Amino acid sequence: MTRTNHSSAASEPTGPAHAGAIRSARRLLTLKGRRAAGQFLAEGPQAVREAVAAGLVQRLFVTATGADRHADIVRAATASGVAELLVGDTELASLTDTVTPQGLVAVCRATSASLNDVVATAPRLVVVCAQVRDPGNAGTVIRCADAFGADAVILTQGSVDAYNPKTVRASVGSLFHLPVVTDISLEEATDALRVAGLTVVAADGSGTRTLLDLDLTAPIAWVFGNEAWGLPADDLATADLVAKVPMWGAAESLNLSTAAAVCLYATAAAHHTSTTAIEMPTTARTS
Repeated sequence: MTRTNHSSAASEPTGPAHAGAIRSARRLLTLKGRRAAGQFLAEGPQAVREAVAAGLVQRLFVTATGADRHADIVRAATASGVAELLVGDTELASLTDTVTPQGLVAVCRATSASLNDVVATAPRLVVVCAQVRDPGNAGTVIRCADAFGADAVILTQGSVDAYNPKTVRASVGSLFHLPVVTDISLEEATDALRVAGLTVVAADGSGTRTLLDLDLTAPIAWVFGNEAWGLPADDLATADLVAKVPMWGAAESLNLSTAAAVCLYATAAAHHTSTTAIEMPTTARTS
């Protein structure tokens, strides 16, 4: 695509094809539209950069400012054959629900990972989200799973769509780094993971054991429940163990994403005990 002046709104193309591309992309803001098209939207430089690297971007909408500010991402996208479309700020804003869009929105091809694919890799750390419905929480848990080396994330039936724009944004690109399995029952997921050799541990405040009591060196599948009601008795029954995060302060509880971060960090640390620790500097005392 040729542009002579990124800073000029007059350089933005118009016409039926331009309007049709934007209209089609807007449909991806809805679950029905995403499922019908097999596509979803990724917004912002980090998400778009990772989507391009994963080879999933099919079209890139970019404002003049975004093209100048994130020229490296635009170059990478066009070099891989992605169709780039220059749009105005108002048009881009119609493709996102953020207050201050960052100038880039990509139409991406949706991918699907199966539970069989996951267990075939002999995973050591898997995250299971049981009816997690808040897209921000789901995206943050995916980000934590990525950060702490999880092999996969499973969103059970009743959970938010993994490609909800808020989930994609909250994952900050991590959605493109590891398999995400969706639309299976909790029982199906835990049964398969147990057969694959993982101990299924439900994180819940009702646990009689704490995180500190567990042997976290073994392969583990962590189950995290819904933001509002946690894990009902039937869901807890699918786990081998129920454990809670120990707390020494006055807070009543931790929210979902914080509890997930603590549990996953502790497990990853146990799995990587051979990693050389960073020596902390000695603080000089003054008399």
